[in-house]
Amino acid sequence: MSPSPELNKTLKQLRLSGVLNSLEQRNRQAIDGQLAYTEFLAMLLHDEVARRDWKRPRTRQAGAGFAMGRTLETFDFDRLPNLNRTHIHDLATGRYIEEKVAILIAGPTGTGESQLAQAPGNCAARQGRDVLFATQTRLLNSLQAARDRHL
Repeated sequence: MSPSPELNKTLKQLRLSGVLNSLEQRNRQAIDGQLAYTEFLAMLLHDEVARRDWKRPRTRQAGAGFAMGRTLETFDFDRLPNLNRTHIHDLATGRYIEEKVAILIAGPTGTGESQLAQAPGNCAARQGRDVLFATQTRLLNSLQAARDRHL
């Protein structure tokens, strides 16, 4: 049973695509299991919550401007034996955000400083925080463009 066009439109308007995606399967389960309407509704809403929980960090990470695969898990620590791993892993906890501490990661070109800058941001996005990553060049270009618009 596919949803009626009206129901389909309403679910999309309410941004309930998790319900829309599982409606047919859950309807079949409800019929086969002779579930009460409230049990059927609870299953549909649970599907929607699960979809949003799965999607939320991915949306945050996509909106942050991170390069693909730039996470702490993929960083090659062996390339930088003098790097303080404990300090880097501490950044992944997000404690610096709670303490309102700025972090600056700098180093010679090609040593992984961009990945190390993005890794704590990726962790913060997975923890439910909104994040924006910008390289120095992108940030300066954005500031220059804003200045030009207001002159």
